[in-house]
Amino acid sequence: MLELDSVTAGYGKAQILNGISLTVPEGKIIALLGGNGTGKSTTLKVAAGLLQPTGGEVRFAGERLDGVKASKVIERGLCLVPQGKEVFAAMSVEENLVMGAYHRRSDKAGIRADLEARYAQFPALRDLRSRAAGYLSGGERQMLSIARALMGRPRLLMLDEPSAALAPKVVEQIAQIVLDLNDSGLTVLLVEQNVAMAMAVAEHLYIMRDGRIAFDRPITAEDEGTDDLKAFYLGQDYG
Repeated sequence: MLELDSVTAGYGKAQILNGISLTVPEGKIIALLGGNGTGKSTTLKVAAGLLQPTGGEVRFAGERLDGVKASKVIERGLCLVPQGKEVFAAMSVEENLVMGAYHRRSDKAGIRADLEARYAQFPALRDLRSRAAGYLSGGERQMLSIARALMGRPRLLMLDEPSAALAPKVVEQIAQIVLDLNDSGLTVLLVEQNVAMAMAVAEHLYIMRDGRIAFDRPITAEDEGTDDLKAFYLGQDYG
């Protein structure tokens, strides 16, 4: 569904991605792990059209995305929930949700139906619908960020470290949300530093080092909790 083929990208003279290739098949949850500065967030920005690659190809549903504006990428069904639980702090929860459907703002009935669907999916947000988003807890802001992205009716959702700075109980809730979304038919690309969470929800694992894919294989039951996989993630010798 989403393919990055030998993609290079960076900021100014600083090259961050050094020929990254990965595939996100339709209907799957794929995890992309790596330490700080390895290029995970840059990979998502390239896929979302927020940063244009300097080389290689980005394809979504068989169509080229490199060179496509971010607003058009969203319209095609690819949506990014960025790191940092970003919300419009002065706006209410409901106003934030409506902003997620901005590209189809003329569809009033559809937006109202989607609001009800999001409130059914995230009951806590219904109770908070009139509250300014800046007063939400970290977990509530993360749920709002995800729900707002879903208002765009994505076919593939990219999540950039959704568990960051959250309590373990909230991380479990976010993990279950990811699984539920996938069960409903949504494809997910999950960027994480939380190895345990990623391995609990994903079917395939990529690990980045120095702007490249250094590890690429399906996750098996035997992988969970294994020292060798964790050692590889931490940059130690493997194998």
